Formats: sequence, structure tokens, C-alpha cells
Amino acid sequence: MAYDTILYEVRERICTITLNRPEHMNSYNSQMCQEINLALDAADSDDDVRVVIFTGAEGGKRPAYCAGFDLTVDKPFDFSEAGFHNTRDTGGTNALRIYAMRKPVLAAINGSAVGIGITMTLPMDMRILSEDAKLGFVFARRGYVNEACSSWFLPRIVGLSKAVEWVTTGRIIGAEEALHSGLVSEVVPHSRVYARALEVARDIRDNTAPVSVALCRQMMYQMAGARHPMTAHKIESSCFYYIGTAPDALEGAASFMEKRPPEFKMSPVTDMPPAYPWFPEVPFPKNIQDC
Repeated sequence: MAYDTILYEVRERICTITLNRPEHMNSYNSQMCQEINLALDAADSDDDVRVVIFTGAEGGKRPAYCAGFDLTVDKPFDFSEAGFHNTRDTGGTNALRIYAMRKPVLAAINGSAVGIGITMTLPMDMRILSEDAKLGFVFARRGYVNEACSSWFLPRIVGLSKAVEWVTTGRIIGAEEALHSGLVSEVVPHSRVYARALEVARDIRDNTAPVSVALCRQMMYQMAGARHPMTAHKIESSCFYYIGTAPDALEGAASFMEKRPPEFKMSPVTDMPPAYPWFPEVPFPKNIQDC
């Protein structure tokens, strides 16, 4: 498929999705939203993809992963035609699609990321940041509100107090603070951001079983909202029952005993447990109270 606002490339079983509007500092718009979701659908259903990396195109007036929503268009957040009950935040659809992924998703944040530029990375599994990048949840300074399901993800990553501070002040966050708070996993020189993400992606690709990664990832995210640890115990038990005699588990044990690299064959597209997904998909509700 041809894309206009992103680049999509699969090489050596690693998919790179590049936000590609460098003349606008890779700012986000509705078309980018749609193309990101299509690209994620393609990567998630492709057995030739083990890991997805997001990054920003180079070549702008200054390094930027994504400068936020493109505010040059008239009334960028006017969704009145859809009506109150049907309006959906575009970034939220991306966040929910990333949340549902069966493949790990890494963010190679190779420049400034503000607004949707940073909130879109919160559902991703690891964020690797350029040492000179600036981040900001700047919505209140523009008269807007935070989005992309960030009021769910951000407190779970950095804690409620820090999340509230960042969102209510809208202040700019440097790399050192982002690392110290746990918002990002690593800070590296600008020239090393994508290369470091590739190193992590290759480690996952070469040493882990795809179905195991998919199940572990989904258990972590879906259990973040569980009422009781018994829910986790039940799901983990069912996964152990399924995976215990599956080909990948047998290969994992054999390769360890034989001191050789594993050759995992199972597919997260076709070989997930019969009980997966464990919960029905949550529909977009007409009323907030129905969530």
C-alpha cells in the first residue's frame, strides 16, 4: 500500500514506521492517524514482522519525532459534525490499536515530541530518546486536553502525581527528567536513537518466541486494569496449559539443553490459544458512564 504521511518498511523481520512530514516537523493530522492504523494492521498480520519501530523522518528545520497535531489547518479539533456520542479522538484510535498489537512496538524518539507526538508513544513498549530532545504534554497551554488514552497510560508509566504535574503545567520535559521518571527506558545521542532501537528489536527477533512475546505483552497490558490478581492467575494458568506442550516450548527447552540458538516456528497470527482474546473487544460507548 502507498502511504503519504508515513513510510512503511520491513527489513530482516523488523518493521519501521516513519512519520514522514519533515517539512512540518512530522506533525500529526487525520490522514496520518488513518495511515498509522493501516500500517499497524499490516504489521500485526504479517508473520514476516517480529518487531515494529516508530521513528520520525529527518530533514526538518530542527530534529523532531513529531511536533504534535498540525495546528495550521482551520479548527483542527472541530469534530462537531460527528456529534457528541460519535466523536472519537484520532490519537485514541492509534493508542488502542497499539495496545492490541501482538508484536512489540518500540519508539525511537529522535527529536522533540510534544502533544500527540509524545502521547502516541505511551502505548508502545519501550521509548528510546535522543539526549537533546524536548518532550511536552502541552495541551493545557493551548486550551486543549490530553488525548490518545494518555490519561490511562501516563499515570501507569510515571505515577499519578508526576502525570498530573506534567499535564496541568504543560511544561517542557528534558531527557534527564524523562529517564529519571521512567517515561523512557534509555537516552542516547541523536545519531544512535534508531540504531539502538534496532539493537533491541534484533535481540527480540533472534532470541524470543513470537507467540510467547504476544501473550506476555497482552497479559501485562490487560492485567493493568484487573480488579484482583486472581484474574492474572487464571489467564497465566490457561497460557501455561496451552503453551506447555506446544512446539515452541519444546524447542525452547531442547535448544537450551543442546546449547544452540532456538528455531521458533509458531505464529502469533495463527497459533494463539483458543481462548484468546480473553475478553471481548470494548465497543465505543454512547455515554461515558457505559465505559
